[in-house]
Amino acid sequence: MLRFSAVLSALLLGPVLALAQSAPDALRSRELVRMVRQDCGSCHGMRLTGGLGPALTREAMADFPLDSLVAVIFHGRPGTPMPPWKAMLSEEEARWIALRLQQGFPQEFPSGDPK
Repeated sequence: MLRFSAVLSALLLGPVLALAQSAPDALRSRELVRMVRQDCGSCHGMRLTGGLGPALTREAMADFPLDSLVAVIFHGRPGTPMPPWKAMLSEEEARWIALRLQQGFPQEFPSGDPK
């Protein structure tokens, strides 16, 4: 029973721990928040509520699989205005952004960590 519990914990917590280990530092987090708010906001709306591109709100992103959002951010969507961001982001950073979109993307804070 103890072995089953350990395996189950590893399966459930593995992705969370991997994300925590690859999370960007505070400076890069601020840069990523600014990038999403400014660069992505130019198409998805400055409040991420939609524009040329669809809304990126928590409600709009909730039903998308995380891996699908990561792939769209990292590789873009060929045949659409959505560009690939792999030249500017690592895949781990794309995952960090996708997870935050599903949680409700933080606002920009000029002198502190994004919340």
